[in-house]
Amino acid sequence: MSSRKYSKELVDGPNQAASRSMLRGVGFTSEDFTKPFVGIASTGAKVTPCNMHINKLSEIVEDSINNSGGKGVLFNTITVSDGISMGTQGMKYSLISREVIADSIETVVGCLGYDGLIAIGGCDKNMPGCLIGMARLDRPSIFIYGGSIKPSNENTDYVTVSEKVGEFSKGEINEDRLIHYEKISVEGPGSCGGMYTANTMASAVEALGMSLPGSSSQDAVSESKKDDCVSAGEAIMNLLESDIKPSDIMTREAFENAITVVIALGGSTNAVLHLLAIAHSIGVELELDDFTKIGKETPVLADLKPFGSHYMSELNANGGIQPLMKLLLDKGLLHGDCLTVTGKTLSQNLENVTPYEKKNIIRDFDNPIKENSHLRIMYGNLAVDGAVAKITGKEGTSFEGNARVFNSEEEGVEAILSNSINDGDVIVIRYEGPKGGPGMREMLKPTSAIMGLGLGDKVGFITDGRFSGGTHGFVVGHISPEAAEGGNIALVENGDTILIDAENDQLILKVEDKVLDERRSNWTNPIKTPKKGVLAKYAKSVKSASLGATTD
Repeated sequence: MSSRKYSKELVDGPNQAASRSMLRGVGFTSEDFTKPFVGIASTGAKVTPCNMHINKLSEIVEDSINNSGGKGVLFNTITVSDGISMGTQGMKYSLISREVIADSIETVVGCLGYDGLIAIGGCDKNMPGCLIGMARLDRPSIFIYGGSIKPSNENTDYVTVSEKVGEFSKGEINEDRLIHYEKISVEGPGSCGGMYTANTMASAVEALGMSLPGSSSQDAVSESKKDDCVSAGEAIMNLLESDIKPSDIMTREAFENAITVVIALGGSTNAVLHLLAIAHSIGVELELDDFTKIGKETPVLADLKPFGSHYMSELNANGGIQPLMKLLLDKGLLHGDCLTVTGKTLSQNLENVTPYEKKNIIRDFDNPIKENSHLRIMYGNLAVDGAVAKITGKEGTSFEGNARVFNSEEEGVEAILSNSINDGDVIVIRYEGPKGGPGMREMLKPTSAIMGLGLGDKVGFITDGRFSGGTHGFVVGHISPEAAEGGNIALVENGDTILIDAENDQLILKVEDKVLDERRSNWTNPIKTPKKGVLAKYAKSVKSASLGATTD
């Protein structure tokens, strides 16, 4: 099959002279028209440290493609910042940006006849957005991760600052000290440095086989990240020559590999949402219960923040995630015959990988952080279609308490920071789901305040919204059906008893059915959905969180 499957329709023959004329205007030569066109989707922008360097990386990729016999064509797509918008109404646009990124990549590549695609992303929604776009197009593709930021000299990062707000509220530090942490904790390019959502998804993409080995752990500012970009040109040309497409790589077994690696790393709950959505886009059947099945066999091995001690940059200095994948492969927990963007199988990629020299970050199987998954898929009358919990065991494995109900994140944060939450409370923040938000906001601000106040093991927290990858504590999110759809979370009242059972994976509202039926008969949705704009379109099209909050 020709490696110019799409571009030749755009530029071959006398009838396409006008198209070629336009392309000559942006620098194409006659020789370029005979080469495969490779789109380079850059999420570069100065709106966030995660992406501020990515346009420069894109230029390295462009040169790499051109030097390898292709014609690279740069274009940009958007990014937003979860960290900057956290706790505000602006956060409603965060998950939506995943769909905008996917739509824009599909639109540009589909319109302009690119034969292949390389996408470079940094902040949380970039990875799934790029992968969904690649899946829809199903043309030879590679994802490059923009890389991690390093922690400060005081071993602090963005999440540290979030939790210091809680300490300030409690009176343990003054405002000058809070501002000190604000000033030192985020310096220079790169995504948040713990095993938060960006690094979780970058690792999942590498485990899927859609990025080159090592891409997920490299520091944003490093020679290895530049080398990753240089290597991409030859790699994409090989994929084009061999006609290896995302559908050849992102198989059911590859998704199982990604889930296994996410669990072993102690990754973000958002991986559940995003992997379900990517699988849907590529036509692979994946469901919530698959995370439970794989989680029973997979231990948490990584002592990484937010609940651990180390940053991604430390893991990178010790070999990245490749030795972990080799360890998992040797234990029979990964499918080694899965194809990757190197053109080789996973087993072949890992053949010469050496074990970790130090065992302080990635533990051995006989000394895990947790013997099975920290990602718990819960069901019960509060989550008929499922919910996702992040339980490391440090908080315990079961929590029962009295509901404190809030109809927005802002209401919940105000209560937490005013010290009106008591030991034994289960905080309920609802109407923050995909439709109800709309946009399914992340709850890092309230959960960080809880940790900063020292309540991490003293209160529970449930929501139909999401959690940041930086969240830790006794938390359950993605509750489905959501409140705006009339799910039972909408019927909870202050003082109701709620059981969060991570041993039996249950989320139970201890209220009799007849009482719930009576409450339902009197329930009306208090949330006014936007009438126009992207929030309105999203609310109309988005599916349940239990299905990945897809819009297709």
